[in-house]
Amino acid sequence: MNNDKYLTVTAITRYLKYKLDSDEHLKNVFLKGEISNFKAHTTGHLYFSLKDENSKINAIMFSTSAKKLNFKPQDGSKVLLVGRISVYEATGNYQIYVDEMLEDGVGNLYIAYEKLKAELAKEGLFDEKYKKVIPKIPSKVGIITASTGAAIKDILSTIQRRFPLCETILFPSLVQGENAAADIVKNIKLADTYDIDVLIVGRGGGSIEDLWPFNEEIVARAIYEANVPIISAVGHEVDFTIADFVADLRAPTPTGAAELAVPNQVDVLKHIDQLKIRANENMYKRINYQKLYLDSLKNSFVIKSPMIMFENKKQKLDMNIDKIKNLISSILENKKSKFNLLKSNYLLNNPKEIYKHQQIKLDNIIDKLNIINPLNTLKRGYSLTYCNDKIITDVGLLKNGDIIKNRLENGFVESQIISIMEVKYGNNKEKI
Repeated sequence: MNNDKYLTVTAITRYLKYKLDSDEHLKNVFLKGEISNFKAHTTGHLYFSLKDENSKINAIMFSTSAKKLNFKPQDGSKVLLVGRISVYEATGNYQIYVDEMLEDGVGNLYIAYEKLKAELAKEGLFDEKYKKVIPKIPSKVGIITASTGAAIKDILSTIQRRFPLCETILFPSLVQGENAAADIVKNIKLADTYDIDVLIVGRGGGSIEDLWPFNEEIVARAIYEANVPIISAVGHEVDFTIADFVADLRAPTPTGAAELAVPNQVDVLKHIDQLKIRANENMYKRINYQKLYLDSLKNSFVIKSPMIMFENKKQKLDMNIDKIKNLISSILENKKSKFNLLKSNYLLNNPKEIYKHQQIKLDNIIDKLNIINPLNTLKRGYSLTYCNDKIITDVGLLKNGDIIKNRLENGFVESQIISIMEVKYGNNKEKI
């Protein structure tokens, strides 16, 4: 069989690279798009992808060109690029080698991210007062992530290494794609029905598009409403999602989440040893203190001489009894004196004098009443004149023909006025 007509992968890749490098149209290309999967290497080179609604191209900007940038590129940045298109032989991928890059606004995903972040922050979903406490020593940890991949392996191996007594429950979930957000929410609600102490929700690194399910509002609200404390572990340390802000605790990586979820058994054992030492010391101090207290009781005056204590109490009782007797005697003497004083009272010893005194007062009152009694006045020859049942004190109130009554001592006299005569007393005139 003749193999001469078959090319190697290297040969065809070099041919394609040659064709691209020799194409004048690809030597100075102007592109615009949105940065994703951005990474700044320690060498100063920048690696990222440039994408639009339908396509994506890998890009590299060497440090010599990157130093000229007047802004800091990041995922979601919209940029304008100038560079050349070529093939990277090791992978056979075509990419753009960027010479210049200008900022062209912020990507749509980043705008949506910032808008939702602001809305949820205003609602209070990120407030520290709603954060639940992560238990220090959990007995059961739930994990929501993909069932395959580096994230679950890192989490399980870290928990097993640090605290093998802890039980783990995996809730396999989609963590990328359009159905991932709903699947994450479903698993959070499912995990909340289990008897777990803490729940890890996350995935490994990726582009902003890959991590986007953890920026969805339904995921944020599911984390906020969960009863179990949740640790978010999405992407790398530089990646921040909405889930990180609403979670009770944010871990920089899935491995970091496992380290935050469980303690190190070595540290726990050391802590237990310290508690044992402190307990023994406290117990020793307590025993010594009680021993000293017992010795003080044994040597106390009361224990050594109880009869002296009793004699003191007996003497005090006698003194109190004497006080009570003296008080009673004083009260009785006081009452007796008052009684004798009443007995020696003149009025009580001479009740007739009281009667005589009261009789004199009564006679005086009767005399005064007799003086002002109108009947006694009538006995002396005076009379009272009435007209129409009214006492007449002025002759001017009468006229000829009036019927009058005169009240005497022993009856009335009725008369009719025939004439009225005037009587003059000095300057006054009266009719009679």
